Amino acid sequence: MPQRPSGPVGLYDPSYEHDACGVAMVAKLDGKPSHETVERAIVALENLEHRGAAGADPNTGDGAGILLQMPDEFIRGVIDAELPPPGAYGVCVCFLPREEERRVELEQLLEDTVRAEGQRVVGWRDVPVDKDYVGITANLYAPYIKHLVVAASDELSTDQDAFERKLYVIRRVAEIAAGPELVVPSFSSRTIVYKGMLTSPQVLGYFPDLADPRTKSAMALVHSRFSTNTFPSWELAHPYRMIAHNGEINTLRGNVNWMRARESQLASELFGDDLQKVLPIVRPGGSDSATFDNVLELLVLAGRSLPHAVMMMIPEAYQDRDDLPEDLLGFYAFHSCLMEPWDGPAAVAFTDGRVIGATLDRNGLRPGRWLETEDGWVVLGSEAGVMDEPAANVKRKGRLQPGKLFLVDLERGLIVDDGDVKREVAGAKPYKQWFDEGIVHLADLPPAPPLPKPEEPLHERQRAFGFTQEDLRVLLAPTAAKAEEPIGSMGNDAALAVLSDREPSLFSYFKQLFAQVTNPPIDSTREAIVMSYGTGVGSERNLLDETSEHAHQLAMQTPILFDRELQQLRHVDSSIFKAHTVDITWPIAEGPEGMVTALERACKEADEALVRGVNILILSDRAVSPERAPIPALLAVAGVHHHLVREGTRLQTGLVLESGEPREVHHFATLIGYGASAINPYLMFESLETLVAEGRVPGVTDFETAQWNVVKGIAKGLLKTISKMGISTIQSYNGAQIFEAVGLAPDLISKYFVGTASRIGGIDAGILARETLDRHARGFGLHSSDDLLPVGGVYAWRREGEHHMWNPETIALLQHSVRHGGQPTYDEYSKLVNEDAARRATLRGLLKFRELPEDQWLDIDDVEPASEIVKRFVTGAMSLGSISRETHETLAIAMNRLGGKSNTGEGGEDPVRFKPDPNGDRRRSAIKQVASGRFGVNINYLVNADELQIKMAQGAKPGEGGQLPGHKVDRYIGSIRFTTPGVGLISPPPHHDIYSIEDLKQLIYDLRCANPGARISVKLVSEVGVGTVAAGVAKANADHVLIAGHDGGTGASPLSSIQAAGIPWEIGLAETQQTLVLNDLRSRIWVQTDGQLKTGRDVVVAALLGADECGFSTAPLIATGCIMMRACHLNTCPVGIATQDPELRKRFKGQPEHVVNFFFFVAEEARELMRRLGISKYEDLVGRVDLLEADGAIEHWKGRGVDLTHVLAAPPVTDDAPRRRLRPQDSPLPGALDWTLIEAAKDAIDHRMPITGSFDVRNVNRTVGGLLSSAVTKVHGAAGLPPGTIRYTLHGSAGQSFGAWLAPGVELSLFGDANDYTGKGLSGGVLSVRPPEGATFKAEENVLIGNTVLYGATGGRAFFRGLAGERFAVRNSGASAVVEGVGDHGAEYMTGGRVVILGRTGRNFAAGMSGGVAYVLDEDGTFEQRCNMGLVGFDAISEADAIELHGLIEEHGERTGSAVAARVLDDWAEYLPRFKKVMPHDYKRALAELEAEEQRGIEPAESTGGEGFVTTERSA
Repeated sequence: MPQRPSGPVGLYDPSYEHDACGVAMVAKLDGKPSHETVERAIVALENLEHRGAAGADPNTGDGAGILLQMPDEFIRGVIDAELPPPGAYGVCVCFLPREEERRVELEQLLEDTVRAEGQRVVGWRDVPVDKDYVGITANLYAPYIKHLVVAASDELSTDQDAFERKLYVIRRVAEIAAGPELVVPSFSSRTIVYKGMLTSPQVLGYFPDLADPRTKSAMALVHSRFSTNTFPSWELAHPYRMIAHNGEINTLRGNVNWMRARESQLASELFGDDLQKVLPIVRPGGSDSATFDNVLELLVLAGRSLPHAVMMMIPEAYQDRDDLPEDLLGFYAFHSCLMEPWDGPAAVAFTDGRVIGATLDRNGLRPGRWLETEDGWVVLGSEAGVMDEPAANVKRKGRLQPGKLFLVDLERGLIVDDGDVKREVAGAKPYKQWFDEGIVHLADLPPAPPLPKPEEPLHERQRAFGFTQEDLRVLLAPTAAKAEEPIGSMGNDAALAVLSDREPSLFSYFKQLFAQVTNPPIDSTREAIVMSYGTGVGSERNLLDETSEHAHQLAMQTPILFDRELQQLRHVDSSIFKAHTVDITWPIAEGPEGMVTALERACKEADEALVRGVNILILSDRAVSPERAPIPALLAVAGVHHHLVREGTRLQTGLVLESGEPREVHHFATLIGYGASAINPYLMFESLETLVAEGRVPGVTDFETAQWNVVKGIAKGLLKTISKMGISTIQSYNGAQIFEAVGLAPDLISKYFVGTASRIGGIDAGILARETLDRHARGFGLHSSDDLLPVGGVYAWRREGEHHMWNPETIALLQHSVRHGGQPTYDEYSKLVNEDAARRATLRGLLKFRELPEDQWLDIDDVEPASEIVKRFVTGAMSLGSISRETHETLAIAMNRLGGKSNTGEGGEDPVRFKPDPNGDRRRSAIKQVASGRFGVNINYLVNADELQIKMAQGAKPGEGGQLPGHKVDRYIGSIRFTTPGVGLISPPPHHDIYSIEDLKQLIYDLRCANPGARISVKLVSEVGVGTVAAGVAKANADHVLIAGHDGGTGASPLSSIQAAGIPWEIGLAETQQTLVLNDLRSRIWVQTDGQLKTGRDVVVAALLGADECGFSTAPLIATGCIMMRACHLNTCPVGIATQDPELRKRFKGQPEHVVNFFFFVAEEARELMRRLGISKYEDLVGRVDLLEADGAIEHWKGRGVDLTHVLAAPPVTDDAPRRRLRPQDSPLPGALDWTLIEAAKDAIDHRMPITGSFDVRNVNRTVGGLLSSAVTKVHGAAGLPPGTIRYTLHGSAGQSFGAWLAPGVELSLFGDANDYTGKGLSGGVLSVRPPEGATFKAEENVLIGNTVLYGATGGRAFFRGLAGERFAVRNSGASAVVEGVGDHGAEYMTGGRVVILGRTGRNFAAGMSGGVAYVLDEDGTFEQRCNMGLVGFDAISEADAIELHGLIEEHGERTGSAVAARVLDDWAEYLPRFKKVMPHDYKRALAELEAEEQRGIEPAESTGGEGFVTTERSA
């Protein structure tokens, strides 16, 4: 395996690697160092092994390590020199090169630096390692590990903090001088780190030091890493110097940029002149965790306590909270003026050797469980059960909570409560007073005079800024009417911006990045409590100091400013704030060259303004006129932002934009992402005023309302955009540059958009200026004199509009070919698509094949037959619900006839389709999709699949969930999705059981248990870094990965997502192929691609770039009759495809034959190309990029700048390296506990005989009951076994997904505790969990089960005697459950079933809950404050409810021995009135309507098309 590249190779870039992991800590409360601490920590580490990973070499891990207090006795025993007392010497752990000459140089450098800084070198020691313990790859790249012992100078020997600072300075000076060859895992007088490219069980064996009984510590931090890539990297193993991190920092690029900008202002009394020596603070090339560690270390060494620094960097969600103390709110608000949050899902364990603790991100997206024992041990881990502890010795159990600190103070010998830590930190200085006195709200500024009306007519200025009729009609008017972004459907088949002749704006070249697999997107609507779009402008001060002046910021509610607010800002003049306006237009007389000159002038003017003390810069293009053209707003903002960052002055000012250009969500997102704090879109508001005056905004007659609606709609859209990346606050998104450019030249990027990926080259500043001048000329009458705006035609085909590949001509030809025209008409269609449509719109249109000379072409009969090639084709995931039953089944029949595969989509499948039809046709979809909503997913569905596809993202709206409006949920759809007819359905943006790569590994394992014979697929969407995610997917044991293009279809999506997220599949597929081949993972995984595939040529290009299989969605729909009306989301499809309306469905005329014909035509075209290439079998096409080249004949004036070198790069590997899948993955199922359970249940499964059994369970036993349920369902179908047929009792800590998919007739009773995802997909079985026998703690006060329990459960019952974590019963659609307290977001997205909570809930209960009922025991009357009342109300408890509730609590008591159940039942009359019945409004209405229908005698099986069930989504 090659060494980890230091820079990009082809499309692979190491900076996009991700990691996730298991983390644990062990501490002894008495603070006495012992070797037992080390032994316990190693046991915990080994029990986390399944959370780590190995790559192509199974004995080389992704990384594991341990951090300890300085083992003084051991160090004295192994160093042959006199050592000063503990605390007056430090140990530098060095990873040095193996090459002796360079190693000696670096050792000398370290010694010289120690002496130069006035400290004393005591001596060196070679750290013994046992190479037999590790893999070939790890050994090949293992560093030479040495310890350098340094003694403090007399001056520092009594001041350990000062000595720690000096050791930090020595390390940084040496690192900067040595470059990347010197790696120092730790250099401290308090702590020491042992780590490497190891698996968890190898750590102890590799480092004999750890087995030495003199190695003693009172605490230990351990970590097991799962990286998406397998390139050897010893440095990237954790722990780092202060932290071990399980998670992902989504805002990293912005955090690093801002940190760099802050360096010019840093000053510290404690560091003095030494501070300049350590810059830059962030070591280049580090991971997100390493970077976080760099900054945390500086904050602590410069004088803040460790908890203080952690609270600054990972603040909890504090805005609009009334349950936090005033001082703490003041602390967070004050620190928001110093630093933006490091945002993303994270569990961070931290220590400085004196305290050890952990914290969780604001949304609680990582697991963490802790316990304290009677004999004074504290253990925290990513799972419960990392250490076996006798029940009687357990004092209490808990979990990490969102935004909360867990802290063990070893000097004081106690666990410090979150509230106490924060009270101490927040009360140290008058932060609240400083903030209240320093902050100025925009609304409080004095009114300013309005601007004079512009002289030029509105339509001229609109045209000059590129406005179209579509912008006004499709985007602006609907947003002004409804205060939300408009929805569209079908995919984006328009030309890429770099190939468009319609002068698209610069915004169109940028594509939003989004979270997939390695971190989750957030639901910005249902989880609004963690979101914030507040922003501010002003200057920042020295980060290492805290004074009242630090709070001088001008705060704004949203980043979008009305005209009057911008005027207030422009005229602000006080001792604190001073504004200056910089013109960003240029005289057209200067031609295209004038644009760059004008931008340079603007940067110079900004510099001069800052010297005068200006701290609000307003970039304005209001001076646009017939003589002056505007610099593209994004170029101006990014250009000035990066110029000021380079100058070191960026934090002295806020950047505000006043521009006529921005008018849609994506425009605002890019401007904020590249540094603008606030934006005044004056021309958008002026256009809106005219629309209102002309009566073109439905239901809105006054401009003020329309204006507020637009701001609200765009602000909501912005939150949705940032949440796609898992970011919660606009403050963190600002300057974070979370975009990829498609079609911009390298020099444009390196100057104005530093750090943004742009991998295919493209247009330069000259072409950008030329297009701007063309627009300007069109606007001011030089090309056109009429008042009409251009039509646009971006969102739908228009005759004079943007080029679309699906247009009346291509649609008509395709439909004619599959019905009557045959191959000749298809050939006409494919010629039109290949030579015109695709060439003008796609990257593959810029490629050509390296064909053989005609006399060397193969005979067509020697080429693999079409009947074999079509088996590699699949249809896309279109859910039953988004399309009609007729369409869904037609596609399935066609694909089964071909031997290809159809995909259920995320709406489940009718079990009657699992059996063949009388004529032999099969309507069963081979691919069953598992998406975030889990609709229709139960054990029976999973067992009846050839492939199970985990949908991580969708090309048309990656990072977002889905929504099926209530009018599409008729009785039939509702029955298949296990939901209520007429009630709208929400698919969450994330899978709530996939917050990281190791979670995906767990779901893959769960699905393998549900159906051991199915291949497991993961669907990703093309974006920069998708190759590294695909490598992680391969390491997580998936069999198949799908790379979807940005242009795929959708039944409903916000318009900005269809246009602005994701990139072409050609880039994503090529990156995936290159990365998998480089990592030696390609041989074990199938790769598929999809996204606007239309012809055999598309298929061959995809194969050459690395696709084993190809997916088609829009084309087969068009073959069956779709005419691209783009009305799928309205239920009004005129051809009966995308509708549930029974009358419209009668119009569906599609036949399976149409689809079969289409695919055979495609395969025949592919065969013709294969023979010209000299390739006889499809499998030999895969990965042969050498058969592709850029087409020199293409003379598109913009396309000429496109450079596809990286897309066509062959990875630098040996010729025999596998380019396609050659072997299956290793099964993780042997050794599963379930095989024992199945063996014991043979009589029950074969003869339905009742059986019982008792077994021990550990946290490494995952998905207990999954394989058993699969075995039961294969024999007995959905009905399973009679209740109680299989009854098993288990003892211990169960691993993740305990009781997943549990089938009817199976009961599991656990004495112990369980982890995350307990009861996932519960399908009719019964679960109970209670504390172990002999436990002395109060169950109702201790955490018993993990997060995301009963996710997607469809039936059965569950009883938990104790507390649950976050997201209990998320998306429950049929199970009944009782629990004694839950964390945040309980009953989220629930659509059915019953939940009883016999204790407190966390915040945001019932968010997105649209069905089912929850009963909450509200003893102190405060539940309403924690319940999200957006979709639900509190109903009176009827007599029938009371009987149901009593029965569930009674069963809870019987199954778990619950003391709470006993107390409630003993005093039933007293307790019943304290229960709140949580009832969704929509559900209540739908139930009433269904009851009325039944009374009228409407047949339940009859599809009503959802008539009468119209629902609007409320913010929830």
